[in-house]
Amino acid sequence: MEKLYSNILGEGKPFIILHGFLGMSDNWKTLGKQFSEQGYQVHLIDQRNHGRSFWSETFNYEVLAEDLKNYCDHNNFKDIVLLGHSMGGKTAMMFSTLYPEYVSKLIVADISPRFYPVHHDGILNGLSAINFDAIKSRGEADKMLSEYVDDFGTRQFLLKNVCRVTKDKLGLRINLEVLKNEVGEVGEALPTQQTFSKGTLFLRGDRSEYIGVGDESIIKSHFKKAKIVTISNAGHWLHAENPKEFYESVMSFLS
Repeated sequence: MEKLYSNILGEGKPFIILHGFLGMSDNWKTLGKQFSEQGYQVHLIDQRNHGRSFWSETFNYEVLAEDLKNYCDHNNFKDIVLLGHSMGGKTAMMFSTLYPEYVSKLIVADISPRFYPVHHDGILNGLSAINFDAIKSRGEADKMLSEYVDDFGTRQFLLKNVCRVTKDKLGLRINLEVLKNEVGEVGEALPTQQTFSKGTLFLRGDRSEYIGVGDESIIKSHFKKAKIVTISNAGHWLHAENPKEFYESVMSFLS
């Protein structure tokens, strides 16, 4: 059985954080450290086909949730705080509704349980267009990517996936081929009958369109005790755009 890669910070009650699509555990280092200073042992996880975790042809929310269950079993965790952003939020919802006995509190960042159409085409095409046989630096990768992705911040986030595969060659940490083939899975809705009855916090960015007014009833139908909080001056990457308010909202929910 393959084990997920994790970066573990601090001591105390287990607090697991799941990154979004094309992200990795490193995206959460700063906030993870802050949470670890409040009596939590924070586990920043790379989900399959991302970061330093294993690659697999199979990619859907059932297996992502199962990976997390295996991780919890391996560490004898039964009472975790679980936070997931975007795709990680969908994994967290799936996990909590399938294995509620593992989760004491759930935090979902800027994603709803509903279906989302595929909208990562430009990004995936841009990553595919980077010719690693021809480039020697991240700067050159950025130049190629900029023809597909205008936003500098988004490119910086994506370029974190560029790493040395050998001494002389750069490549990607993500399993791009499988993620392109299975991108439809990322938008899949949480199955209608799945519910979770413990404390749940949904955080949304005030400039993001991922959680709209129409999503509130969908959220409540799956998560009876859901509280929805809006983070100001933030889009979809709310934890990076307003980390202070994000941190304070999470801590106030946990206390």
